Amino acid sequence: MRKVTLILFCCLTVIIFLSFRNTNNEVVKYIALGDSYTIGTGADLSEAWPVLLTKHLNDEGIKTELVANPSKNGFSTQNLIDQELSVFDKSGATFVTLLIGVNDWVRDVNTSTYTKNLIYILDYVQKKLPNKNNILLVTIPDFGVTPQGAYYSNDRNVSNGLTEFNNIIKAEAQKRGLTVADIFEISKNMKDNTELTAPDGLHPSAKEYAIWETLIFPEAKKILSK
Repeated sequence: MRKVTLILFCCLTVIIFLSFRNTNNEVVKYIALGDSYTIGTGADLSEAWPVLLTKHLNDEGIKTELVANPSKNGFSTQNLIDQELSVFDKSGATFVTLLIGVNDWVRDVNTSTYTKNLIYILDYVQKKLPNKNNILLVTIPDFGVTPQGAYYSNDRNVSNGLTEFNNIIKAEAQKRGLTVADIFEISKNMKDNTELTAPDGLHPSAKEYAIWETLIFPEAKKILSK
């Protein structure tokens, strides 16, 4: 009887171990939602930070596949709603990064509309994700410090305006218990540093995208390690 009990115990232990192992071996299906900053304008597609993030997560043993990056130049929150959420629906994504808002600000979209659209996006994504906490929000970088940034300011203070939008991002994340990777301050290093800006004088260079990813990666790792 004791021998039978021991055998059953061993079998149960193996089953539990295999179940745990299979769960940890599930591939994270990652979609990156956003605009030019997410698609990597100013650098090669292979140098965009979502590509780097995917590589580094895999290097850390978190099996990750970048299943889609529908981000495009000039996209606003409304463009994302109209064109990217359908891609999200088809992707089967289990992890999402979201960096959106710079073009809303450039087009003088008011904070009320931006907040409304951001809430819509987060509600939509959270409702369909298997784990509603698997969203990483990224703050909007300060393009105003770039050589061409002033041309898109419409005589407004870029830093102050984007800070207001970033505070909305942080507030919505806090309400939902979501994580934020804050790249705003480090993006200011693009000022007077040609190595950190693309030839167009507006977008980040591959080097700058890589710097952003050093802040985004640890936050993503924490989310996916829970």
